[in-house]
Formats: sequence, structure tokens, C-alpha cells
Amino acid sequence: MALKSSYDLAMERLGKTLGPQRKLTGSQKKQLAEIDSIYMAKIADLELSMNDKIAAARAAQDVEKVLNWEQTLLAERQKLRDECETKKEKLRMSS
Repeated sequence: MALKSSYDLAMERLGKTLGPQRKLTGSQKKQLAEIDSIYMAKIADLELSMNDKIAAARAAQDVEKVLNWEQTLLAERQKLRDECETKKEKLRMSS
């Protein structure tokens, strides 16, 4: 009987807690990549528009507006990432 490495044991335990892993079809993998691509584009667009506003606020030396726009950018970026992960997880669970 071969001894298992700590990595193998950890992965075995992880599999028990998460349940069996679902195999993704080629179509699902393509859809996951498409979702990633769409949300990367949305995030890039958001960053471009917000960076212009941040730059304008910096040029006006309005520290409060700079901080406000930066916080908005962070919150909106996280919201988009969460949406992306939710859609991907829904797709994974549909298999």
C-alpha cells in the first residue's frame, strides 16, 4: 500500500467537503471564457471612464473628489467581479 502525500490527503478531504467535482463540457468551458472576456472588458471600460474623472479631480486638486472616485471605482470593480463569479458558478452548477 503506497503512502499518500499530505497534498493528496488534503485534496481528498477537500473533495469530501465540496462534493464530487463536475466535469465541464467544451461548450461550458467556452462559455466560462466568454463570461471572463465580457467582464474583463466591462472592468476595463469602467477603469477608463473613472480614471479620467480621477485625473480631472487631481488636476483640480480636489482631494475629496479623488478619494470619492477611487472608492467608487473599487466598489464598482468588485461588483463586476462578483457578478462574473456568480454567472460562472451558475454555469458550473448547471452541468
